[in-house]
Amino acid sequence: MTLRAPKREALVPQIIEQLRAQISSGEWPIGTRIPTEPDLVAALGVGRNTVREAVRALVHSGVLERRQGSGTYVTARHELTGVVSRRMEAAELAESIEVRRAFEVEAARLAATRRTAADLKALDAALDAREAAWASGVAADFVEADAALHMQIVKAAHNSMLAELYASFHGALLASLKVQIGDDLTPESYVDHSELVEAIRAADSDRAASAAGAFLEL
Repeated sequence: MTLRAPKREALVPQIIEQLRAQISSGEWPIGTRIPTEPDLVAALGVGRNTVREAVRALVHSGVLERRQGSGTYVTARHELTGVVSRRMEAAELAESIEVRRAFEVEAARLAATRRTAADLKALDAALDAREAAWASGVAADFVEADAALHMQIVKAAHNSMLAELYASFHGALLASLKVQIGDDLTPESYVDHSELVEAIRAADSDRAASAAGAFLEL
């Protein structure tokens, strides 16, 4: 999809629609940084203030997120998932874990019956990365690697709506993991995820769901 110069009337709504289309179509996937403001100005042929206002509107709706010193990133494909993300980030830890359980248990169940050879390869790589992060002793790296493994399981479920909703509360997921794991990696905070991956590999949906749920007991 190519960005184009808009009609001269009502510029901001037109720019918002074009940016939204880039996101909803997957041209700019969740997690990617959108073009810089000067690049958008050049591509769209409009003023800097027009681009800034359009981007600000999508940030406000939760579709985009500004990160200081890094740029503006896609955080949701639609406004609804942006709202879900903000709500999750404001939730109590217990509520976040309950929502995670609802998503992750069903994702594991579906992944066990729908995973492909490529999914299994990606799961093995994510599990290895998680183990390497644990061995490094850096809690922040382990939290990121753990979240990445769970995201890979959700992707292996091959349900686009589930994957989008789950990705939309990535920030809340990281926050809940940080609380669960703490600032330091200790033997007590380690939970082996190899059984979960093996259950998915074995196409055992009940065992996969049970393993996923066991990590999220309150």
